[in-house]
Amino acid sequence: MAAAPEGKLWFYNQTRAYGCFSNFSPHPVVIDGHRYQTTEHYFQAMKFLGSEADMLDVVKAASPSQAARIGRDRRRPLRKDWETVKEDIMKKALLAKFTQHKSCQDTLLETAGLFLVEHTENDRYWADGGDHSWDPSTPHSNLGKNRLGVLLTELREDFLSGRVPLDAADDDSQVAHIASSSSAPKKKRSRLQ
Repeated sequence: MAAAPEGKLWFYNQTRAYGCFSNFSPHPVVIDGHRYQTTEHYFQAMKFLGSEADMLDVVKAASPSQAARIGRDRRRPLRKDWETVKEDIMKKALLAKFTQHKSCQDTLLETAGLFLVEHTENDRYWADGGDHSWDPSTPHSNLGKNRLGVLLTELREDFLSGRVPLDAADDDSQVAHIASSSSAPKKKRSRLQ
C-alpha cells in the first residue's frame, strides 16, 4: 500500500501497521456480558438479533472472515432495523475494543492529528472504496464513505477531549451514551457465551 497523503493515515489489513484498527484484528471483546473473538464477530452477530441460531453461527465462526461471510448471507433473517442501528453497533464494538485493549487504545491515541481512512476497494460504506483522494472535507464527493475511519477518528477525539473516559467500557452510562440502547440484545442469549 502506498503512503497516505499528509494528514491522513490509511489502514486495512490486520497484519500490517495499524492493523488493530481492523475489525478482523485478533482482539476479543466482552459486550453485554458475552465474549466475542473479534469486533467483526460481534458486529455480524448483531445483524441477527432475534435469531439465536444465526447469531450463534456467527459467534462460533472460526475466523472473522467466516463471521463476515455468514453475516452477509442474505438467506439469513437480517434484523429489520439494521440500517438504522448498524453505526451504533459499530460504535459500541469500537468502544469495547479500544477500552479493553490498552495496546489498541495507545495506537489510536498516537494518531492524534491524523484523519483515519480504511483504504480498500472492497468496501464503499465502511472504507474509502479504494479512493486515493478521500477527503473528509468533501464526504459526498468521495467514492467510499469511510465510516469506520470516521468513527475511529471521532472515538479518538472523544478520548483525547475527555468526553469519553479511557476506561469507558467499564461504565455502563458511557456505553449507553456512545452506542444507543437500540443495538443491545433484547433477550437472554445464554448459549452465545
